[in-house]
Amino acid sequence: MKRKYYQREVIKMSCVMDVAEILDLLYKHGWDERNGGNLSYLLEEEEVRDIVKEEVTLKTFHYNFDLTPLIGKYLIITGTGKYFKNCLKDPSNNLGIMKVTDAHTLSLLWGYDDGGRPTSEAPTHLKCHIERLKVDSKHRIVIHCHPTNVICMTHVHDLDSAHWTKDLWKMQTESIVVFPEGIAVLPWILCGGEEIGEATAYKMKEYRSVVWAQHGLFCTGRSIDEAFGLIETIEKAAEIYIKICDKKIYQTISDENLQLLAHAFNIDYRKGIID
Repeated sequence: MKRKYYQREVIKMSCVMDVAEILDLLYKHGWDERNGGNLSYLLEEEEVRDIVKEEVTLKTFHYNFDLTPLIGKYLIITGTGKYFKNCLKDPSNNLGIMKVTDAHTLSLLWGYDDGGRPTSEAPTHLKCHIERLKVDSKHRIVIHCHPTNVICMTHVHDLDSAHWTKDLWKMQTESIVVFPEGIAVLPWILCGGEEIGEATAYKMKEYRSVVWAQHGLFCTGRSIDEAFGLIETIEKAAEIYIKICDKKIYQTISDENLQLLAHAFNIDYRKGIID
């Protein structure tokens, strides 16, 4: 009885509800169809205080790479094969609260009630958290989704990161403001494997967003709002590109305009693209 009460109380936690609500929103935007996409969220100490009081390991999951930088940290991670549309109404089956207990182990403290396990992309998420924390101590979230227009662009645009960055900066005034470091783009690589995880984490040393060709987008941030806003802005710019890429262009944002914008807003943008 005590455990059931504890489960109900965890569901009410704001961090769980915040994650469930953003997953529902991602689904409603059409960016996470079926069981597509995944999310991991680093929890602050005050968010897990009640969990720690009754910390019970329900199950452990082992990985063959070094998790040492994350030892002692807690995360909410979406389950493998789970549909984002179900997370808000049934978080305890679709989400798990995990603790990194040693250099190779995640311990499940809550969730996956139906016997599930973390997303198959968990290694990529964990590696991205490690790299982002090296450059931003306030980093907290990784979201993987399948925005339609971003995927469309990977079919009709070259996969050079600098070219993508410049073209999306030019699509709308806010682009360079929201993602001044640019966007990294990877060619098609088998998902769920070690190669794509390593490649994505490597790009995360310099970028908060990484495009997977013909697949989707990985975005990170200091908060759910920041990461979601990054996805929204990139997808909006990609949508504009797809709508106009085959049309005659009469005017656009020039390199000089972008430089002026960056100076006016004191933006430290990636050099070598519009300079």
